[in-house]
Amino acid sequence: MVEILLNGVLNRMSKLRGKKGVAMIEYALLAALIALALVGVITAMRGQLGTVFDRIRTALT
Repeated sequence: MVEILLNGVLNRMSKLRGKKGVAMIEYALLAALIALALVGVITAMRGQLGTVFDRIRTALT
């Protein structure tokens, strides 16, 4: 998923020129960085989230 996003960003970077292009590149890189950070956080919290949902399921039954 991240590879596809970064490849798309790199393809657009090669096509864009001028100030508008630079701003778009900056926004695209920022979006890619945020997406990468979210993937890392969700992956790191996977075990903790599973525990929370197990407790909720146990409480509801």
